[in-house]
Amino acid sequence: MTREKTAVEEKSTPGWRWVGLVLALAMAATAARAEASGQLARIKDVATIEGIRDNQLIGYGLVVGLRGTGDSSQTVFPAQTLVSALERMGITVPQTGSNSASNMQVKNMAGVFVVATLPPFSQPGSKMDVTVSSAGDARSLEGGILLMTPLYGPDGQIFAQAQGALVLGGYMAAAGGNSRQVNHPTTARIPGGALVERPVPFDLKQMHMVTVVLNDADFHTAERMAAAIDRELGSPRAHAADSRRVEIAAKPDEDMPALLDKIESVEVSVYPRARVVVNERTGTVVIGGTVRLQPVSILHGGLSVNVTTETRVSQPNALSSGTTQVVQQTTVQAQDKPVNRIDLKEGATVEDLVQELQRTGAGARDVISILQAMKAAGALEADLEVL
Repeated sequence: MTREKTAVEEKSTPGWRWVGLVLALAMAATAARAEASGQLARIKDVATIEGIRDNQLIGYGLVVGLRGTGDSSQTVFPAQTLVSALERMGITVPQTGSNSASNMQVKNMAGVFVVATLPPFSQPGSKMDVTVSSAGDARSLEGGILLMTPLYGPDGQIFAQAQGALVLGGYMAAAGGNSRQVNHPTTARIPGGALVERPVPFDLKQMHMVTVVLNDADFHTAERMAAAIDRELGSPRAHAADSRRVEIAAKPDEDMPALLDKIESVEVSVYPRARVVVNERTGTVVIGGTVRLQPVSILHGGLSVNVTTETRVSQPNALSSGTTQVVQQTTVQAQDKPVNRIDLKEGATVEDLVQELQRTGAGARDVISILQAMKAAGALEADLEVL
């Protein structure tokens, strides 16, 4: 009996347990590497809660107190606005004759548009910043004060009132025919210059379903987000409705602020799409680090054509009957640049591509053309977005 027990113990050596442990560790490491391919981010940084959003406001008003840099008499609507404002204050402005509003020479005011963003859950009395921009031909808003201006929502209702001194990020000065301008003196801000008068109605207690909306649509991220929310809540309450929306069922009489706090603080693995952004107007190219390249050989050259026209005056000989003529001499020069070659091997990275492009002396326009050709050839595994 003792001998049989010893034989069983010899078969069940610790080596087998080590093999199982190594396999478990290998599987865990593989899963960790697969999970590490994404980027950890909080839900509040990559998604929003449906229904909880900002609202844009707009209004028209007058800026006064300018130093002769306001709208000219060619712009009629500031004078009309001034007449209406004065009449509301009990001051009558003649509408006929030489003293009519059309002949008013007021250079210290400017008609402006005022825009602001109303945050969610803003209550009456809350302050928010506003941006003021000239609507006429004013040269500068420096030193101006915005008179009380109602701010309207898309439904035409007044949600805030704006007023205050303007803060500019530039200036404009002119004297003796010379002028100097820094930044945009016709746009300014008023920090805390608007007071909320009416809140946007939204009741969290009426929410029976919380919908999280991803900033970038992706089925993989949506599924991972639903699983992470279920782990945090301790019950299967979340599911991915599509590639952008994750729905979470709320319990009856549940504390919605506490639920939203838990949801927004959950960290999930985000898998952003590989993307290359190109701005042809400025020649800017931004290549994401997740972009993968396939083996490809690139031949890039260029043809430059230069057309030069010179104007010369042809004078006739002395005592001749000829006349003076203006003659244009046109010269056309064409130059074919040598072809540069770039070879990208298997496993090439974006850094390799950038180094090769710098080596060949390619400009921004050349890089844009090369990227478009690589995308067409299937060597660029990314979305090419042209701004």
